Amino acid sequence: MRPNKLSSVVGNGRSAWCRWFVTDGLPFFSKVIGELPMLPNMSEIKPTDPATTNAGEEKDWAAEKAKKPRPPKPQNAVTIAVSSRTLFNMVAEQNIYEEEGVEKYVTYQQEHKNEPLMPGVAFPLVKALMTVNSRLRQLYPDSEELFDIVLMTNNHAQVGVRLINSINHYDLPIERFCMTGGQSPIGYLKACMTNLYLSKDGEKVTEAIEEGIAAATMFTSGDEENQLSDRQLKVAFDGDAVLFSDESEIIFKQHGLDRFIEHEMKFEDTPLPKGPLKCFLEALVKLQRKFYAKNERVNCPIRTYLVTSRGEAYAGARVLKTLRLWDLEIDDIRFLKGAPKGPVLQEIQPHIFFDDQMLHIKAAIEVGTIAAHVPYGIGQKYHKGKLVEQPARDAKDKK
Repeated sequence: MRPNKLSSVVGNGRSAWCRWFVTDGLPFFSKVIGELPMLPNMSEIKPTDPATTNAGEEKDWAAEKAKKPRPPKPQNAVTIAVSSRTLFNMVAEQNIYEEEGVEKYVTYQQEHKNEPLMPGVAFPLVKALMTVNSRLRQLYPDSEELFDIVLMTNNHAQVGVRLINSINHYDLPIERFCMTGGQSPIGYLKACMTNLYLSKDGEKVTEAIEEGIAAATMFTSGDEENQLSDRQLKVAFDGDAVLFSDESEIIFKQHGLDRFIEHEMKFEDTPLPKGPLKCFLEALVKLQRKFYAKNERVNCPIRTYLVTSRGEAYAGARVLKTLRLWDLEIDDIRFLKGAPKGPVLQEIQPHIFFDDQMLHIKAAIEVGTIAAHVPYGIGQKYHKGKLVEQPARDAKDKK
């Protein structure tokens, strides 16, 4: 994708130069190339030769492009969109925004634009994605089937300089970012052909899922010192209402365990309907198979897990047959039959664990696992096993 223009993001009297693109009518900004001193008075600016200026711009772009590999085209990549509050620790900044308002927040960010933000909950995941990309480029130098990380933030443009400076400080391969200025990110997510959206804003995540985009709300690990693998990306999924729909979970919630087992045995050979994160698993498996094709199965830098409360004897068969019919392979499957998920997650130490129920999210956090809540399905209507919201289908039946 070629840049449309060399633009500046202005903050606190100084100007930082960056590239911006337009995709489906939406602007996407690339990294800052450099920071310039305060702009002089317009009357002091002398005319310049356009040919010389254009040549200089092209030279700057060529130099920047040569530093790192270009990001892949969205149609070829596995695109992971992360919010600024998941990529970086912005708790203090968020408190200023909530307590003092947007203007004080923007001013604070501008005054601290040269202070890199601390890593956030998604930072280890992003580093693991970089490791996978490095291995893929070694095996397939010309391939664009890679992870592409997009910074998706509802910040205003005035905050952009600090975000970009932080990205540059940690040498992160993020070349595209979208500043929505508080607006819905859905249009941007679709334009980016997003495979997964990670945010701390539950409402935006719910909106994304309703639009058919895989998404989850990230929660900070309870153990900030937890050391995750820097050689292998580990992704753990729950089953029902995450990889699969909540069809079977509805039976369990409304009619109990015996009816659930009876239902699963009856429909054992019928594949489960897809859930909101099936498409992300498909993307991971697609990249895994690139390593398998090079006889790198044992050393594959991607490993997937299924950690489900289902029991293997009765409800597990349908899961395995569904995955086989989908032609999707999961490396490690744990049927826990209602046992706590925390100890298993503590053993696995995934970079991210997806679950639809907050009780499992909290259990994961307690053992230091980075967890992401998928707000989908009937589980959202229950708290600690008790119904807190009357399901719409029941309400209709009573009319």
